Amino acid sequence: MLAQNSNQPLFMKSYIFTHFTRQTLHFTLFTSVSLELLLFIKMEHFYSDYKIGMLGGGQLGRMLLQAAVDYNLEIHVLDPDSDAPCKNWGTSFTTGSLTDFDTVYQFGKEMDLITIEIENVNVDALKKLQKEGTKVYPQPEIIEMIQDKRLQKEFYIKNNIPTAPFVRTETKEDILKHLDLLPAVHKLGKEGYDGKGVQLINTKNDIAKGFDKPGLLEKKIDFAKELSVIVARNKDGQISAFPTVEMVFHPTHNLVEFLFSPAEISEELHKKAEKIARGVINDIGLVGILAVEMFLTTEGEILVNEIAPRPHNSGHQTIQANYTSQYEQHLRAILNMPLGATTQHCPAAMVNLLGEPGYVGSAIFEGLEEALNIEGVYPHLYGKKITKPFRKMGHVTILDKSIEGLKKKSDEVKNLIKIIA
Repeated sequence: MLAQNSNQPLFMKSYIFTHFTRQTLHFTLFTSVSLELLLFIKMEHFYSDYKIGMLGGGQLGRMLLQAAVDYNLEIHVLDPDSDAPCKNWGTSFTTGSLTDFDTVYQFGKEMDLITIEIENVNVDALKKLQKEGTKVYPQPEIIEMIQDKRLQKEFYIKNNIPTAPFVRTETKEDILKHLDLLPAVHKLGKEGYDGKGVQLINTKNDIAKGFDKPGLLEKKIDFAKELSVIVARNKDGQISAFPTVEMVFHPTHNLVEFLFSPAEISEELHKKAEKIARGVINDIGLVGILAVEMFLTTEGEILVNEIAPRPHNSGHQTIQANYTSQYEQHLRAILNMPLGATTQHCPAAMVNLLGEPGYVGSAIFEGLEEALNIEGVYPHLYGKKITKPFRKMGHVTILDKSIEGLKKKSDEVKNLIKIIA
């Protein structure tokens, strides 16, 4: 009933369970085994028929699936795009809407556990599934709160989490009532991402650029750097944080162009950023991974900008640079396994590969071979066949012994690789 490979060390052995084993063994072993091994055997999700469903089949999901292979996990994917990056990677792939109640519910009721790689999902279906016994991580009520930036901000205020001053708005005309906040940023409450749904309002003359949908008006912050801390929490309450990173955004499209890890900030600020991130995930009670984006102001304050309850592009570099990647950590967290070490091997950078302006069509990665001649360069292509301006087509992780070396290599890679059609 219990077979093991005797050529492997104790904790690297592979165990095969039959259905009979699951029903009768009940984890009462009459042999001398360690507590760690008992805990390992009790983890029902390693059984071959334990089904994990993932809502979203984009590049984040693709990298999550790559991490899942090492744990022999059965992951089924739902995505509206029949040619999504995850199409050929999961145990099964279903084409369907993530926001339609029936589609999400019918998909989810076949699963033992549901997770996400995108926030824009039908929360009501997830709540029903959870009520019926399906595990859902991150929890539906947390996803629901994070879907609305207004609720996010109110959560920060309620829990004394430092953030920029703001007010709710229902239409852009409401900005007229709060001219004292200008210059400010007008944000859609829901559905804004990757720079969409964000408009800078410098003066009264810019109000026409605002949104006629529920949103918030947030005081524009003079910041020195944009930071991110990825933090994970399992069901038992164990919390682990990755090193603080610095994100450098495209000047006009509000997309991350470069990332450097660790961020070039003082040790005191590193500790402060991590403490804030740990506080956020602890206060919210999330199970899974959470990206906490922050501003480091010109006055040395750290303010939380927004959070994402899933793997995040500020953690791509962890695949090569850290003992545990953010993707593996998410799996550990949602399966209530011990969280992995987040120590970084050496400084790392990430260069986002975005579609070049003026090109739409079958993607050509110009200059990729030349970039591969640079030591410490690791490309990750997302499998998207069609490029268009500023579409995320892949990223490159770069390792070097120094931040200076990283910056030099990052510029080289950015200048070499062009995604055209």
